[in-house]
Amino acid sequence: MKLFLDSALADEIQYAIDNWALDGITTNPRHVQVSGKAFLEAIQEIAAMVAGTEITVSVQTNPHKHDDADAIITEARKLAVISPNFVIKMPCTEAGFKACYTLAKEDIRSNLTLCFSASQALQAMRMGAFYVSPFIGWKESNAEPSQQFIEDCVAIRDNYCFTTEILVAAVRNGRQIADAAVMGADITTAGFAVWQESFNHPYTDMGLGKFQDFWDQTPYGEIVSIKG
Repeated sequence: MKLFLDSALADEIQYAIDNWALDGITTNPRHVQVSGKAFLEAIQEIAAMVAGTEITVSVQTNPHKHDDADAIITEARKLAVISPNFVIKMPCTEAGFKACYTLAKEDIRSNLTLCFSASQALQAMRMGAFYVSPFIGWKESNAEPSQQFIEDCVAIRDNYCFTTEILVAAVRNGRQIADAAVMGADITTAGFAVWQESFNHPYTDMGLGKFQDFWDQTPYGEIVSIKG
């Protein structure tokens, strides 16, 4: 499963590139706002960081235009020329699906975001989405199960041999990351702190403490050559 970072902060992105074998980056309006930079400034900075790599960067079209396919297409074309790493995000709306269909014919890759049902995912796949992003954290916050949702999206893709990759988003903890992997998702995107927390475990820390104590009580010795 591919590891994507959900962030627009340059220091987080660079750290993940250097240390995590990062496969991709997802941004959204909140992440760009947190960066304190203008939208185009922020995404062009990220584009420079991943230039010459296979790391994809999902960049958002104007959410106010969610019901205007022509506006989504126009903006997507402008964004796509900035970087070959860019995948253009548009919402799982009727206009978003239509825009995706047109852009796919132009080899402009789309990430259909804000997906909350398997039927939305199906239409995204039919229309040629490069990624479809089922949001699971929001659903679980409202007491809706997410495992079956992911499994349904993967099954639909596999049943009909669609090429769309399932990018599980709005992930809040390590359990959700593991669920996405078990259910066969292609990608999980999560925030910097969520990934760091998922790499650690209190029992690992406890075990290290015990091993360190034993290590300190044991002579290291010397390497002695062994004659054959």
